[in-house]
Amino acid sequence: MAKLAITQIKSGIDRPEVQKRTLKALGLSMHKTVELEATPQIRGMITKVQHLVRVTEK
Repeated sequence: MAKLAITQIKSGIDRPEVQKRTLKALGLSMHKTVELEATPQIRGMITKVQHLVRVTEK
């Protein structure tokens, strides 16, 4: 399966609690990059916080 490199580029401060929990579940913090499998669950989580992250396919 394809890998995704996800980087948080905007702060989760002053965002709804569900978005903060999504960022935490993805393992993100400011300017941190994580590599995850491109599963439907992960892609759905990315969609919820797409305005806070940058995603590149590996």
